[in-house]
Amino acid sequence: MKKEVKDTIIVDLGQKLKEYPHFYLVDVTGLNAEATSKLRRDCFKQEIKMVVVKNTLLREAMEASDVDFAPLYGSLKNNTAVLFAHTANVPAKLLKDYAKEGIPALKAAYAEEEFYVGADKLDELVSIKSKNEVIADIVSLLQSPAKNVISSLQSGANTIHGVLKTLGERAE
Repeated sequence: MKKEVKDTIIVDLGQKLKEYPHFYLVDVTGLNAEATSKLRRDCFKQEIKMVVVKNTLLREAMEASDVDFAPLYGSLKNNTAVLFAHTANVPAKLLKDYAKEGIPALKAAYAEEEFYVGADKLDELVSIKSKNEVIADIVSLLQSPAKNVISSLQSGANTIHGVLKTLGERAE
């Protein structure tokens, strides 16, 4: 590979590292062409950008980045694919679906400005809540007390109304 091509790839990877806040390093050793195509399709459906890279070029792109990715350098062995995503837990959920087959295996991840090294971190990554999930939780927490108050007032109104009606109909 010519130096110009390598430099272009390094710059492109550097831009992806800046553009996407979360990425996963995945070992794709043992995937045949059919399995790789299926993985790419599944990634595309979930808005994950999958790039198969040379480890040395990815390392150079990481070294040129503003973020210190040193904890991930040890994971750059064998065949590596990088799954870039805007939502931290989406690639983890995809890899969890593939976990039955064992391929591809998680090597490491950079999600929510934290480093996760090792395949055993997959469950931890799956449990990370996305921004939309956190917002939904907050909204439901905020709505819960209001719903309880309204419910209590409505049931109390029915009770008070029933008591007043009974008292009004009572013979004096």
